[in-house]
Amino acid sequence: MKRNYKKAYTKLKNMGCPVIEGGDRGEDTFRISAEQNCEDVNETVWADYNNMGWGLFGVNNKINAVLDANGLYAEWINPGVLSVQEV
Repeated sequence: MKRNYKKAYTKLKNMGCPVIEGGDRGEDTFRISAEQNCEDVNETVWADYNNMGWGLFGVNNKINAVLDANGLYAEWINPGVLSVQEV
């Protein structure tokens, strides 16, 4: 995994974000699950496809801040998973 992906992956994982190693097509990146919300003690909603008016297109601003800092962004693959891409 490229350095910027690895740095963002590690930071998000340490925050309790449900990250998944590997891209949607086998790339050496990572994805974010929108089906594992509220599993941490703070009951954080990480992503909600059905609430596009919340966060940035349904993505928690905590995720966006980490991704932005590493030259990355999140894009919906389907209602249950976000891909992480370079800007």
